[in-house]
Amino acid sequence: MANIDLTYAPWRKSSASTGNGNCVEVALMESVVAVRDTKDRGGPALVLPAAGWQSFIVGAKSGEFDLI
Repeated sequence: MANIDLTYAPWRKSSASTGNGNCVEVALMESVVAVRDTKDRGGPALVLPAAGWQSFIVGAKSGEFDLI
């Protein structure tokens, strides 16, 4: 994926976040979604195609990634 400028990305974190420092933030952009660690906001971000993020959300909601 090409280099994406995240300088003005609209970062947000879940309203259910407890503020304990173990959170991620997401930036929903036109064709990609960026994900970063709140403890290292200046560090690297994972950038996914929007369709890939949607697939992840569907899997998470259905329990696909739950530990047994």
